[in-house]
Amino acid sequence: MNEYKYLFSGKKEPALIEVPALPYLMVDGKGSPDSPEYSNAVSGLYAVAYAVRAALKTQVEYSVLPLQGQWWSPDPAVFAAGDRNAWCWTMMILQPREATAEIVAEATAKAARKRAVDGVRFEEFTEGTCAQILHNGPYSEEPANNRQADGFRAPGRPPDHRKPPRDLPDQAPHRCP
Repeated sequence: MNEYKYLFSGKKEPALIEVPALPYLMVDGKGSPDSPEYSNAVSGLYAVAYAVRAALKTQVEYSVLPLQGQWWSPDPAVFAAGDRNAWCWTMMILQPREATAEIVAEATAKAARKRAVDGVRFEEFTEGTCAQILHNGPYSEEPANNRQADGFRAPGRPPDHRKPPRDLPDQAPHRCP
């Protein structure tokens, strides 16, 4: 999966990148990234990702890839106001091409025996051209990243909050204190 290394090498300054259609495990939610709902959703996402990796171990050797996140709101003002409880999010983990719907369904059932995996889905997702930025720091400082990404576009082109910036958290949320 080295051909997608550029997807995980974000910088502190935003950059435009082209992201092709790729298979992801995904989970959606709403609210603060400090909430128990977010933590449980991400834990379930990782549980399925590791179960898929175990199912594919005879076909392909890989490490579970970093968590990626998309953050948005129907009302962009919530970011400026710092109202993290109004944030919407989709957390995603890229899967190898060898992962199929059948393998993921079996892995999801296996992971569900140990923890809640509600809402975790497998789908091909096309981001296309988007701004990418590496977030390094607490979630409470993410609005600054969003403003930076919003400002990183062609002059006169308004932010498209239906297509949020790619955020690459510097550590997996389920491991944060």
